[in-house]
Amino acid sequence: MLTASPLRLVQLQQGIARRIACVEEPYLRLLDRHSSIHALASATLAGGQTLGAMVRHIATGETLDYEAIYRGESPWRLLAPIDYPSEPGRCLVSGTGLTHLGSAKDRSAMHTPAPEQQLTDSMRMFEWGVAGGRPAPGQSGVAPEWFYKGSGAILRGPNEPLEVPAYGEDGGEEAEVAGIYLNDFEGQPHRLGLAVGNEFSDHVFEKKNYLNLAGSKIRTCSLGPELVVAPDFSSVPGRVEIQRAGQTVWTKAIATGEAEMSHSLANIEHHHFKFESHRRPGDVHVHFYGAHSLSFGAGVRLVDGDVMVISFDGFGRPLRNPLRVVPTSDRAVVAAVMK
Repeated sequence: MLTASPLRLVQLQQGIARRIACVEEPYLRLLDRHSSIHALASATLAGGQTLGAMVRHIATGETLDYEAIYRGESPWRLLAPIDYPSEPGRCLVSGTGLTHLGSAKDRSAMHTPAPEQQLTDSMRMFEWGVAGGRPAPGQSGVAPEWFYKGSGAILRGPNEPLEVPAYGEDGGEEAEVAGIYLNDFEGQPHRLGLAVGNEFSDHVFEKKNYLNLAGSKIRTCSLGPELVVAPDFSSVPGRVEIQRAGQTVWTKAIATGEAEMSHSLANIEHHHFKFESHRRPGDVHVHFYGAHSLSFGAGVRLVDGDVMVISFDGFGRPLRNPLRVVPTSDRAVVAAVMK
């Protein structure tokens, strides 16, 4: 019981009932007292304990079949492994780009320079990260590219569709690991753990002009199934796969972790939490650390019904999400004028 190392946690829902559980393959051991990882982490910080000690204290003797839940054959379904259930707006979803040694070519190809230019802005920022993204302990290095994705309302769990909205031009996977953070009641951020993520963006819109990057990122994204507490993040191999009608149409071995990145995790965290507004007591933060490779960079265009599958060694079961394309619409959003 509770022998898995590192600790891996999931969130479950059946109707209006919610539970949390720790992974003990092939089972999930239900935890008592708290119905969300947010509540569990908040209580852990308030009590000055570790997550591991708290989980051991509230573990029950009740287990569920993980495989049946993962395959959608149970009344229980997996949620994203973090949220702010009562106030989704108090969860900030953001990310850092141009961090991975394998990513710069894909991004630079989107932003082809004029003939007289030698470097795109993307490649220039990437090189700044290579030169200055790993400062000595206690010091700050060069700032990475930072982007906003939305509030916690955009988070989706395993098997939930990621949408190309009516105004979108495309939707493509971004296979990443995300850090999950909770600010304590003095505003000190705490990294609860890491999770497999699909950051999901509109690469066609971004490719038109790099100034479209901000708008291309405001899309749904997904996490899970598992929150992994204090995993090894030195070098993490993984794989991303696109499935269409049950067949694999594209796949690639990928890697993440600090050895694969131009920025250290400490530098990424400093430049995210240096902003006072990001240290508001009690807030949750989900921060994507960047992607190694994109199917879009290989010329793959996803279509409605495609399934994106992302896995990283040591991070639990793969994250699967179908793509759903919302029909296009020319209807404008009009702000009503108060009188």
